[in-house]
Amino acid sequence: MPLYNRVNNDELKRRMQESDEKRITLSFYQYANIENVPMFRNELYRLLDEVKVFGRIYVASEGINGQISVPEENFEKFKTNLYSIPFLEGVRLNIAIEDDGKSFYKLKIKKREKIVADGLDDASFDVTKRGKHLSAKEYNELTDKPETLIVDMRNHYESEVGYFENALRPDIETFRDALPLVEDMLKEDKKKDIVMYCTGGIRCEKASAYYMHKGFDNVYMVDGGIIEYARQCEEEGLPNKFIGKNFVFDERMGERISEDVISKCHQCGAAADTHVNCANDACHILFIQCSSCSEKMDTCCSTKCQDFIKLPEEKQVELRKTEEFNGTKFGKGRYKAHRGENGLE
Repeated sequence: MPLYNRVNNDELKRRMQESDEKRITLSFYQYANIENVPMFRNELYRLLDEVKVFGRIYVASEGINGQISVPEENFEKFKTNLYSIPFLEGVRLNIAIEDDGKSFYKLKIKKREKIVADGLDDASFDVTKRGKHLSAKEYNELTDKPETLIVDMRNHYESEVGYFENALRPDIETFRDALPLVEDMLKEDKKKDIVMYCTGGIRCEKASAYYMHKGFDNVYMVDGGIIEYARQCEEEGLPNKFIGKNFVFDERMGERISEDVISKCHQCGAAADTHVNCANDACHILFIQCSSCSEKMDTCCSTKCQDFIKLPEEKQVELRKTEEFNGTKFGKGRYKAHRGENGLE
């Protein structure tokens, strides 16, 4: 049995879009000591492929991080298979809030050095000595206190479309960038209550241990991240302090938490919070685009890209060697056409 997919991606996407199979999208992670990563990776692939799991999973010697979808009819069997792995028994599954089941179209399990790229020397501190987890109720109570500091540990393009009320939002592109920047931002506040949050909780697990190692006394994190917080608020009838949309790393690009649209189309400046990748694969830059601009621009970030995708494929292949697009000039989510940066020319 092959331990990776052999079918053409376009064909898999077509099958998924045409399928009426009901699927559940979820994420999970667990820090653990995995001694033989390749062997574990292959066994995990067998267990999940057996129940038709699609998605993206990273495996490293420090643990596992996955975003996947599961056929609804196979969900209990999936849990049985996953929980048969001792260190994953009972691991929390963060179920997506908004989901049409078409978030992934194949299963990819990759071996990585770390399950989240952080640039840290893990041997220099104890990753198990982490901050305290907060339920949604506990988060609301602690953040009602005006002296509590709230820190968004996500990237700028994530917080652009949604964030917790009164949160500090570092202007960073990677988690690796966030760690030293946030440490510097809070260097005078080591005695204060500091609450961190991210999408599903995995980044805050590592960050809280790092900051406690650095001398911060009262470090907290939202248990299960934004996904679990929103679920608990809905289930328990609690006030929801998250504004806007939660960016997610799958085909959906986001799930709505509140009806507020807090960001703008990067092309015309109209209220919008839909992330897209430029339809020109040679560019592929991530940006926010309203429905009007999407129709006008064929889901492209610029007229240059719009003209490019209309060329014959062989001409596109030839020009890719020399042409520069927004995706090669700007960082992820940095492109802002309505600010005059190589926009609709």
